[in-house]
Amino acid sequence: MTPPDAAAPAPVASRADGRPPSADAQARLLLLIDVFSETKRGNGIEGRMKLAKLDFLLRYPGHFKRLLAIRRPGTDVGEDPWLTGAIEQSMIRYRYGPWDPAYYALLGALTGKGLIGPKHEDAVATYRTTAAGHGLALALAETESWRPVRDRARLLRQHFNLSGIKLKDLIYETFPDIVEADWGTHL
Repeated sequence: MTPPDAAAPAPVASRADGRPPSADAQARLLLLIDVFSETKRGNGIEGRMKLAKLDFLLRYPGHFKRLLAIRRPGTDVGEDPWLTGAIEQSMIRYRYGPWDPAYYALLGALTGKGLIGPKHEDAVATYRTTAAGHGLALALAETESWRPVRDRARLLRQHFNLSGIKLKDLIYETFPDIVEADWGTHL
């Protein structure tokens, strides 16, 4: 099986299940990418592996809290961005840990709308928001429902701005159940 970072991109019109990418999933990724784009260097998120691991920690607040408590004991985790505890679409166990087959469609939708600008250099895709994407992310972050998502993304940038491989290793060390799960298992 080809790893996600080496696979040819799937068509961007729909998710792996045939449905178009959801607006909520697009908003979540836009906010995450924007937070990593607003630094002085403004590089965005380098690599789909890093994007997937950061999104995993954003989507699974229990895992985020546990990992943050180990990495930075005593740090305030802030408000839980998913007050209902429901995850829109669970991630699956893949070769390099948590992965969502919808990423290609989601990133394609955000790119097609001019909200992110992917850059491919040395076989690594880097995602950063465009001016329009940054403006939309700021507007989303002002709403009551998306503010906690942006706050959590900022905590991710502050405490987990590591390479995709280092994030994968950290997740594997902390959550052996993910490593032991069969490929394709929903997490």
